[in-house]
Amino acid sequence: MQFMRKNYKILLVVLTLSVALLGFSLFPSKKETDPEKDKLLIELLTFVIEKGHYSPADIDDNFSKGVYKDYLNALDPSKRFFLQSDIDEFAKFETQIDDQILNRDLSFFELTYSRLMQRMEESKSYYKDALANPFDYKADETFNADYEKIPYCKSTKELKERWRLQVKLSALSTLVEKQKLEEDKKKNPEAGKNDAPKSFEQMEKESRESTLNSLNDNFSFIKDLDRNDWFSIYINAISSRFDPHTSYMAPNEKDRFDLSMSGKLEGIGARLQKKNDFTEISELISGGPAWRGKQLESGDIILKVAQGSGEPVDVVGMRLDDVVKKIKGPKGTEVRLTVKKQDGTIKVITIIRDEVEIEETYVKSSVVEKDGFKYGIIYLPKFYIDFEDQNSRDAAKDVAIEVERLKKEGVQGIVMDVRDNGGGSLKTVVDIAGLFIEQGPIVQIKSAAGKKEVLYDRDAKVQWDGPLVVMINEFSASASEILAAAIQDYKRGVVIGSKQSYGKGTVQNLIDLNQFVRGSTYGDLGALKTTTQKFYRINGGSTQLEGVKSDIAIPDKYAYLKMGERDIDNAMPWDKIDPANYNIWDKQNNFELAIKKSKSRMQANLQLQLIDDNAKWLSERNKENVFSLNIDKFKAEQKALEDKNKKYKPIADYKNEFVFNSLPYELEAMEKDNVLKEKRERWHESLSKDIYIEEAIHILNDLQTENSKGLSNKLKKEKVVIKS
Repeated sequence: MQFMRKNYKILLVVLTLSVALLGFSLFPSKKETDPEKDKLLIELLTFVIEKGHYSPADIDDNFSKGVYKDYLNALDPSKRFFLQSDIDEFAKFETQIDDQILNRDLSFFELTYSRLMQRMEESKSYYKDALANPFDYKADETFNADYEKIPYCKSTKELKERWRLQVKLSALSTLVEKQKLEEDKKKNPEAGKNDAPKSFEQMEKESRESTLNSLNDNFSFIKDLDRNDWFSIYINAISSRFDPHTSYMAPNEKDRFDLSMSGKLEGIGARLQKKNDFTEISELISGGPAWRGKQLESGDIILKVAQGSGEPVDVVGMRLDDVVKKIKGPKGTEVRLTVKKQDGTIKVITIIRDEVEIEETYVKSSVVEKDGFKYGIIYLPKFYIDFEDQNSRDAAKDVAIEVERLKKEGVQGIVMDVRDNGGGSLKTVVDIAGLFIEQGPIVQIKSAAGKKEVLYDRDAKVQWDGPLVVMINEFSASASEILAAAIQDYKRGVVIGSKQSYGKGTVQNLIDLNQFVRGSTYGDLGALKTTTQKFYRINGGSTQLEGVKSDIAIPDKYAYLKMGERDIDNAMPWDKIDPANYNIWDKQNNFELAIKKSKSRMQANLQLQLIDDNAKWLSERNKENVFSLNIDKFKAEQKALEDKNKKYKPIADYKNEFVFNSLPYELEAMEKDNVLKEKRERWHESLSKDIYIEEAIHILNDLQTENSKGLSNKLKKEKVVIKS
């Protein structure tokens, strides 16, 4: 659960903090980049966390060591900037960061920030020098990419060599791919008849140029980061030591978080990306004002931005975030973009801003048939809600609408797919679970003070009382786990998917730091997302670390990799509380039989056996980090990998037996919206290759009552008679 706001009680501690922090209310006027603002932020953050966190860690030497490790790893994860001498200099602060936090001392940050800027500037020449001349691909060299275990370089000479080897690996990989393309042209002369053959020297040069351009783009992005961005990294190294989900959000990040939760924004409806000093349109959002206007296109370069009739501002070389700020704006206002089209012409495009819905955020559904039965698939990517507008769409209202639409189509079973759903609003998950049960508790919540609260569905209406399957995977977290756990505890439906879900059983509160400061001229201070509560299943167990274990665990490619909450060193522990009072759903008589049949099917499924074998191989491959830079050995290694991958090709080529279709309302919309049509076709194609969806449909079929099956067989016979 990411947070609780407005629809449920905000912790009383926030009110207490508001009073306690009045001591921070008067500050001298400072520029936004003044270190005094940074000192204030650290003081605010640590105070709020210590008073409001569910179980705050002691800020001591052990805490300091954790911050030190996480921060340096965030600054230089691949150990290609700092030297060992830098680390030796930093090391004296390893147990002093706790004291610096308490004393508002920024000397460790200032030292690391200035040194990083220096080392990054120096490193530009390292990769440019390395890529200036052809590599010797016959030399017997290797590159070790196990960054956790390799030491920092002891000298500049050693660091230059590390850069040389790293960029050589990148160029070698590109070169080998180019050689394969040339070989394919020789095998298929018709395909490459318009292209002149390339020599090794040409391909080698192109590979170095490609690597150079990629690194230049990377450093262009880094150049866009200012001191505040780097300070946010330091602050997050501090806040995340309390637990993995406590974090500081700078103002821009807070805006992006609100957008991700509501699924909508006010602007022109275009995604932007940085290309060197230029801002390029990467995608137009279907239904948005830019898409409706049909003048702006993907690939257009934005040169200037003007507000209404105001003077255009040159945005070439400007930070991407700053360009976005200029283009975004309130609904109904005008923005004028001076763009360079792909044919080189310059054009001024006027757009009236409007509310833009990010379609990928929202729930969608599909229908499928098996053995005369019709089933519905509901995919929910996020538990979204707009806290500022109660009349706006949210996940619970949208799922309820999709259920009604599926009922109208006559479905006899529903799959709720929350795979890869990282969570969201607590209110929406309680409301969604309530669609499938009569009434009763959905989740229990416990605060730091030990007070327990049970959140109920109090509506006796059941919107869907038929067969139900909930799909999860390792990336289903937080709210997804509450939904799956509630359905599982009530025995309301069958939970299938990965062996267990992510394992995030904590609640975060989003606290606006500006509310604690009066009279400040520092501007927006951002927000703090801090863990304030833990949630528990209605059976009393926590989902923290353990997640939700599937009723039917299906092999998947990530099964043996470390990627859950249980693999994070400072994650909060698992525990349990007393169960809530609830009644098991007794309207699904063949629940256990469906599970038994599914397990029997999986044991005999060769495709699932292959997926499990592939998962074990991927786990072993993940431990191999040394790459040969000799072109012949590199090719041999790649050939061995390709040969091994051929064994697993049937996984990607797999197609199930089903045909998926959109509902009537969407088919009508797709006639006018080609972008939506293409997105739905892609989704349906992915469903047709999804062995997990296939098994979910089989389970829904197994959950049908004998009466339903008899009716289905009767209908099929009637169809045969009519046809004959």
